[in-house]
Amino acid sequence: MNEGQEMFYNFLMERVKEDKAADARELLLECFARQNAGTFDRNYFDTVLPRFHAVIKPEAVEEVSQVMTRFAANL
Repeated sequence: MNEGQEMFYNFLMERVKEDKAADARELLLECFARQNAGTFDRNYFDTVLPRFHAVIKPEAVEEVSQVMTRFAANL
């Protein structure tokens, strides 16, 4: 995990529903692996965003979506 990935990991894990922490961790590691392999593209982002929404606390969904959308602008 590189420094940027670690920062996002910590950011996201602070906003995850307690009972979804393992799911969030697995999802993040999948995303980071795809980033490292160069296969994290806009199509993948569009499919993974709803999966993130499912593990995030309702009050944090908008904040997380904004951060992820800024990231996706560079895909």
